[in-house]
Amino acid sequence: MSSLQLVAGKDLKELFRAYREHDELSFRRAAQSIIDEEEAKHHLALARDLRTILVGGGGAQTIDTVTLPPLPTDREGEWPLAEVRGAERYLADLILEERVTTQLLSLAEEFRHWETLSRYAIPRRQRLLFYGPPGCGKSSAAEALAAELGLPLAVVRLDAVVSSYLGETASNLNRVFEYVQSGSWVLLFDEFDALGKARDDPTEHGEIKRVINAFLQMLDRFRGPSLLIAATNHEQLLDSGLWRRFDEVIEFSRPSVHQLRQILRLRLRGTPHRGLDIEKVASQLRGKPHSAAEKVAWDARRIAVLDGREQIRQDDLAAAVEGVNARPW
Repeated sequence: MSSLQLVAGKDLKELFRAYREHDELSFRRAAQSIIDEEEAKHHLALARDLRTILVGGGGAQTIDTVTLPPLPTDREGEWPLAEVRGAERYLADLILEERVTTQLLSLAEEFRHWETLSRYAIPRRQRLLFYGPPGCGKSSAAEALAAELGLPLAVVRLDAVVSSYLGETASNLNRVFEYVQSGSWVLLFDEFDALGKARDDPTEHGEIKRVINAFLQMLDRFRGPSLLIAATNHEQLLDSGLWRRFDEVIEFSRPSVHQLRQILRLRLRGTPHRGLDIEKVASQLRGKPHSAAEKVAWDARRIAVLDGREQIRQDDLAAAVEGVNARPW
């Protein structure tokens, strides 16, 4: 029996076990593993159909099949204020703390029943704040929510939104909020602290206070069939008035060694390797963010391919770890 057959059999067993135990996350991860294996075998049509079924199938919006309205631009029409990205990661692709995964699954499930909640006059949770160290999955979680819900991911371009002209930043923000009223989106404000700095920060001028006041009003008025997510690495810089405006606040922490091990195994799945000491590598990455473990996996694969090999060796991982540990995170 080939190693691929063994892997497929293991995933199928996990799929049935998770179904029996009503373990949605394990079910999704096993299903995602099968999809990844089909893609690795270049069964692309089957992989695409399986992915569509997994995320809800019928009626789900995708960027490929939905014509999106023109992106909002600044007053002169020169710079787009947001960009639409294809959501390729799913919750099953992420290794996060169980409490975080549970919250994200709950939000995704709740989104699908917003109409029911509205009939009972129960407020929606649609304004979310993600905070924590860099590289720990905040932006990936926003992307995964978009993928799970079949929604386009609109990422606000703060470099274009923030203007040196008096009052123009607030006008740009208003254009972004008006844009998302045109459909159903996941709207992401990444590096949100660049916009939401405390109004009492002595280093800031009066304009930032006007921007925060305007943003608070827009946030309060935010309605419609969309999720708004703000993500920051520097929550201590945020204005105190922002926190209570969000319906849910989720902290993303640095991964444990066990989680680092899971990330490495997940990212190396489908790549030929034998006898790798994943435990040792994970221990060497202790204290590093999720993105560091992902970089180790990709760098090891890159080293092998450039050396004319398909199979990853332990020395490939060692070289990748050395490179990752030599840089700041």
